Amino acid sequence: MEKEFKKFLDKIFAPYGNFPSRADVTSELLSNLLEKYNDFKKEGKSDKEAYQATVETFGDVSEIMEQLPHNNRASKERPDLRKILKDIAGSQSKFSQIMLKGSDLTDIDLRGSDFNGSEVRETHFDRSDLTDSKFRGIDLRNASFARANLTRAVFAGSDMRNVCFDGANLADATLVGADLHGATFADSTLLGTNFSQSDLSKVIFDDLILQNVVFESASLANASFKGATLHNVNFHHTAVKSAVFDGTEMDKVTYALLQGAKANLDKAVII
Repeated sequence: MEKEFKKFLDKIFAPYGNFPSRADVTSELLSNLLEKYNDFKKEGKSDKEAYQATVETFGDVSEIMEQLPHNNRASKERPDLRKILKDIAGSQSKFSQIMLKGSDLTDIDLRGSDFNGSEVRETHFDRSDLTDSKFRGIDLRNASFARANLTRAVFAGSDMRNVCFDGANLADATLVGADLHGATFADSTLLGTNFSQSDLSKVIFDDLILQNVVFESASLANASFKGATLHNVNFHHTAVKSAVFDGTEMDKVTYALLQGAKANLDKAVII
């Protein structure tokens, strides 16, 4: 299959000729394609189905190509992919359908960016401004958004296992229909954050302030809110029987809602 993907890359890059750094770029992309292919195979797809699904994840790389070095001197150097991405970033940037796995996108202005359908597993967005950005239907496993600004960002239908949101601003952010097993939210800002229909099993919200947060139809099996403060938090149609609310402070409406959902509130405090 490696041979087939090499042919695919040769065809994709044919219009660009033998540009400087082509070997480095295609080598990295080949590695990503093979890994993606193997993931599809593990899901039970046939060789043909896995190949087709893999190439369909490969989007338009023309924006990146425009930033690659095109002179002999630069050809001796490995391109700085982070710098390239930073150069094309900015207002309403489009990164959809691009292989960004393991990239370093820290401390970058990425406001309004569109990452829909991209490969961003293990990518670092630490301290970056991702206000109004979109992440739909993508693999975000082990990515990091530590201390990032995610105001009004949208995460929908994505695999977000083990994602780090420590210290991130998630005000009015939407994380719906997502798998958030192992995600961390230490010291994060949860104001108007929407977690509807997401799996938050065993996620820890200890000592956080949650205001106007929505967990409607979400799974909170064995999630922990120890020492947290809850103001107007929506738990409608949410499984909370095994969630931990020891020392949790909450308003009367939130308390009544949780009580009706059979949550254990013996050690909770009404404020």
